[in-house]
Amino acid sequence: MLAYKKLFDDIFAEVAKVIVGQEEMVTQLLSAILADGNALLEGYPGLAKTLTVRTLAKAMDLRFSRIQNTPDLMPSDITGTYVLEESGGKREFKFHPGPIFANVILADEINRATPKTQSAMLEAMQEKQVTVGNTTYKLELPFFVLATMNPIEQEGTYKLPEAQEDRFMLKIKVTYPTFDEEMEIVNRYAAEDRERKIKPVITKEQLLDLQALTKQVPISSDLKQFVVKLVNETRNRKDIIEYGASPRASTSLVLSSKARALVSGRNHVSIEDIRAMAYPVLRHRILLNFEAERKGLTPDGAIKMLLDKIK
Repeated sequence: MLAYKKLFDDIFAEVAKVIVGQEEMVTQLLSAILADGNALLEGYPGLAKTLTVRTLAKAMDLRFSRIQNTPDLMPSDITGTYVLEESGGKREFKFHPGPIFANVILADEINRATPKTQSAMLEAMQEKQVTVGNTTYKLELPFFVLATMNPIEQEGTYKLPEAQEDRFMLKIKVTYPTFDEEMEIVNRYAAEDRERKIKPVITKEQLLDLQALTKQVPISSDLKQFVVKLVNETRNRKDIIEYGASPRASTSLVLSSKARALVSGRNHVSIEDIRAMAYPVLRHRILLNFEAERKGLTPDGAIKMLLDKIK
């Protein structure tokens, strides 16, 4: 596993040329990619969410596409559409692929799109394919949707349906930088005027091999039971949680923990991996009841209570 640790260290080094700090966000993004899952990044404007995803795509030699979601965005603007073209005296409809046909899709401010447009991504996220008219087009692998969301500005936004939120393996919270990190950002971007070149560290084929390897990372039976107990507890704690997580949460937690272990250069899953990944896996899959919200409990606070209780 040490050879893979060197590989991931090289990816982190390339990302660090552009992004200051945010190691935990990059680790969780890498974990989602290795586990072949989609991720939702939630954070205030200006925290380098878009820049991080674009830089990571370059470091992994993946085709990147950005979709800026707005209320007037149509599903065909994402999937593509048929256009009438004339060739050799004959007219025929030809399919023009949309921006969804890439390896890494950054759905910027996904909650600004209407529910109809948001649902256009559901098939791509789950089935890795797009249906336009009567024809289904397979998407090139690897394929991920990495979406961003602003937690404060709710005017002109549409709530993500629970079904779509559940399609995201992880909901990653992007935090403010520390004082020293912000000083480095100011020194780097307010004084220099040069673009930092990112070198590809791995190929698409290597990434597909790493995804297959992730599933083979060993996890003990005790830790699997811990995961299932934790997810079951989200359904049993009616005193704080209205709706708990589905079995998809259990598989997502095991897979993302395997990916985190691989990124860390370990050949097995530890309890620390599960505790760290429980937050991004569960925070968008549990719905607190009114009483818990009235007392100021957050989803992360509820997850911490459950983790502390289960041995």
